[in-house]
Amino acid sequence: MTADSDTPVSARASSDPAITSPLRPFNGARPDAPGWFHAALADLPERGFVDVEGARIETLTWGERGQPGLLMLHGNGAHADWYSFIAPFFSKTYRVTAMSWSGMGGSEWRDVYSIDQFGREALAVAEATGLFDAPVKPIVIAHSFGGGVAIRLAAVSGDRLRGTVVLDNVPRPPHLRWKGPPDRSDRPPPVYDSFTAALARFRLMPPQGCSNLYLVDHIARHSLKPVPGPEGGEGWSWRFDPRLWQKLDRSVAMESEHDLAAARCPMAFIWGEHSQLVPDEGIAFTRRFITPGTPMIAVPDADHHLMLDQPLATVAALRSVLSVWPQESRTGET
Repeated sequence: MTADSDTPVSARASSDPAITSPLRPFNGARPDAPGWFHAALADLPERGFVDVEGARIETLTWGERGQPGLLMLHGNGAHADWYSFIAPFFSKTYRVTAMSWSGMGGSEWRDVYSIDQFGREALAVAEATGLFDAPVKPIVIAHSFGGGVAIRLAAVSGDRLRGTVVLDNVPRPPHLRWKGPPDRSDRPPPVYDSFTAALARFRLMPPQGCSNLYLVDHIARHSLKPVPGPEGGEGWSWRFDPRLWQKLDRSVAMESEHDLAAARCPMAFIWGEHSQLVPDEGIAFTRRFITPGTPMIAVPDADHHLMLDQPLATVAALRSVLSVWPQESRTGET
């Protein structure tokens, strides 16, 4: 999840500039980054759009058509480029697509959103970008909010998937479930007078620090769009729809043990060991409804945004899960 300065921060984090404005000290400059990061970004994706039910959906795709498919789904307020330094690690052996949900990233906004419609966006993007071209079904990898959509998709259309990997999201007992953000639809989205000023206001939600500021900077730069400035000229604002949660049809729950139990494909769960959103009680609750033997992996020294906290460990955990799932064809042959 990402957020701007209008999103409330917990009292614990509200006075820590490393959490509330981690990029401010760089004054618009890019933090130093390791060689593996530059090498990953050098593997450029095919960038495009897929029309789904009246909205253009942003897509980034790596790898050759005909290779097994991976579909990468991001979290609330985020975008496809959260995976642009992760996906290249899989592009030699998979056809990989990262997409931006409608209302987020470079995708178009809708008048109404729904969990099932997000699921249809995912399948339509997978079809259009060639993830179903291989003799085996594609696998979904989904973080946070995207993980909630993916769990629902596994219950509704899991027979079309080889598996679903959920990153830092588990259905929690009813008393721990998030009710959504406060309604601030009467407040206009913030507009900053420069790109540098906007970067300085970027932070992660839920609030956490991150030692890999080159990754925070990377996703922040892809989170902004030019808009008319507050005093004329050019300004900058966030790319996500600030009223998405007010427009969201809540008739389908984001956290559902019933969807877990009804999953029609194998599942795996990977989370940050220190994540605020995956408490021990949520892990125990999830285990009650999933198939025995389902991979459950905690990434050490990682919080909710595990691909930022421990990017290479996240890649290793994903590779481990993918390596043990059978390469079943659509007809069930191995």
